[in-house]
Amino acid sequence: MKNNVGGIDRVLRIIVGLALIGAGLYFQSWWGAVGLIPLFTGGIGWCPVYLPFGFSSCACDKKKE
Repeated sequence: MKNNVGGIDRVLRIIVGLALIGAGLYFQSWWGAVGLIPLFTGGIGWCPVYLPFGFSSCACDKKKE
């Protein structure tokens, strides 16, 4: 798996993931579990949704070209 999630994208995913988890706990809703998805993809730096579109926000791929 090549990284396809860049720096700013990773930080935003982690912040949104933590916010969703916190909101889910506060409101006692299972929707907080949805926050695990952006938290996980931001943590590992890879997003499977980007693959079919060939999109990458990672600057590491652009340096090699």
